[in-house]
Amino acid sequence: MSTSHNSQPIRFYHRGEVVEVQGPHPTRSVLQWLREDAHCTGTKEGCNEGDCGACTVVIGELAEAGDAQAINGLKLQAVNACIQFLPSLHGKALFTVEDLKTQCAGKAACAGKPAAQALHPVQQAMVECHGSQCGFCTPGIVMSLWSSYELHQQQSTQPTRQQLADELSGNLCRCTGYRPILDAGQRMFDLPQVRLDTAPVVAALQNLKGSAEGLNYVHSQGMRTDHFHAPLTLDVLASLYEAKPMARIVAGSTDVGLWVNKQLRDLGDIIYVGDVAEMKRIEVRQDAEGGELYIGAGASLEAAWSALVQRWPSLADVWLRFASKPIRHAGTMGGNVANGSPIGDSPPVLMALDAQIELRKGERVRRMPLQDFYLDYMKNQLESGEFVQALAVPLAAMQRQVRGYKISKRFDCDISALCAGFALELEGDMVKAVRLAFGGMAATVKRAAGAEAVLAGKVWSLENVKAAQAALAQDFKPMSDMRASADYRLKVAQNLIQRLWLETRTDQPLNLDATSVWSVMPHVIPAAVEQGV
Repeated sequence: MSTSHNSQPIRFYHRGEVVEVQGPHPTRSVLQWLREDAHCTGTKEGCNEGDCGACTVVIGELAEAGDAQAINGLKLQAVNACIQFLPSLHGKALFTVEDLKTQCAGKAACAGKPAAQALHPVQQAMVECHGSQCGFCTPGIVMSLWSSYELHQQQSTQPTRQQLADELSGNLCRCTGYRPILDAGQRMFDLPQVRLDTAPVVAALQNLKGSAEGLNYVHSQGMRTDHFHAPLTLDVLASLYEAKPMARIVAGSTDVGLWVNKQLRDLGDIIYVGDVAEMKRIEVRQDAEGGELYIGAGASLEAAWSALVQRWPSLADVWLRFASKPIRHAGTMGGNVANGSPIGDSPPVLMALDAQIELRKGERVRRMPLQDFYLDYMKNQLESGEFVQALAVPLAAMQRQVRGYKISKRFDCDISALCAGFALELEGDMVKAVRLAFGGMAATVKRAAGAEAVLAGKVWSLENVKAAQAALAQDFKPMSDMRASADYRLKVAQNLIQRLWLETRTDQPLNLDATSVWSVMPHVIPAAVEQGV
């Protein structure tokens, strides 16, 4: 029997009212609560690991001033309910497919229809365009489309077909094919408009603002007691983690959620950093060395990658192919770096940009080059009670030509076989500086020191590129696994260096589109995607 010794229950906005939840285990998922406790069974469980999107819901938070994604004071983001822990909803709003019927009730767009047939424009468009067959994945698809619908209606814009495809990158459909779903995404803007009334949601969230300490949830079962701490400030977080270094730091739970669901791991005490506003800041800081882009470790992957792409547009492809939109909404770049996976997509690009990692323990803050942070497979420089506070990218890197390349079996929402981050600075046809960083080629993400040495100070020529390709075989001895063989990884890594040369050579460089598979087969591949092949 479980009990909760908690002076402050988990409180969030759901179905038009504030809900208070007492007693759940700290790792109980939002999906479990929806289906088993709230009996809102529209949200489905498919993969239970954040891949298929059947469980997609939308989280609403109070928007900060100037947020371009704000909808009348509210920020809406699609996430995977299966890997979000219920206490992380504290102070937020939860929207599910059931809410769309509530929105439609009494609206002019639904006038004259029986209640059972009062469909939201997103749902109506799915019906008209035959965007559903078995229907299992449909609620998640509808919620991803609804999030896009609300944002674009607020901005008086309509997404392109490609933008809709990006919005749906986290939703898999195994029977309908994606063409009619994309048709529905366009059709929903042609139907009579139905908008979310954000005023009562914003008012409720403002009233839900907690104390300066944040949520401190205690769950007891028998002799066992687990704590879920959600501090609101960096100082409180630092003090708390220094005092409880064995606690598990959680941000978006996009990885930790799988530990619970798939490995049945016990996380013990949890320190949730998702409410620490200071850790979400992304800002330019000036200094004597030309300044830096400062990315708080709690900034979402979507926000962090967007900030990088604003400065290096060539990184757009690796940004959009990083997991899926719901994963990027929940997960953080700091968490992706701290995780230390050798196939992480952020570290290679950050290393190529000479990023530094900022660590904090109590009141002490220290920095080091990101390339020095990783020691061995899943081992790093973090001390007990120390956490990643931020990442800093020197603006001097803007003088370089930067590329990010992701290689995976699926185009969207897939783990990389390898990922590369490259940066090149030329003086005429001479290589002034070069960075070649790879994930998926060793036990850690690392730079190709030998290949870089072959190129530095040399003419940027095909001959020297081939020498660097040969040196790469000495830099790395990749392994074979389910994603790629060792030979494939090495060959592709070598080819990516040549691709960099093709795009940056001083004589007739190819534009980015010319080296994309979409341009090589401009008719066949899009047609196949349209048909769901």
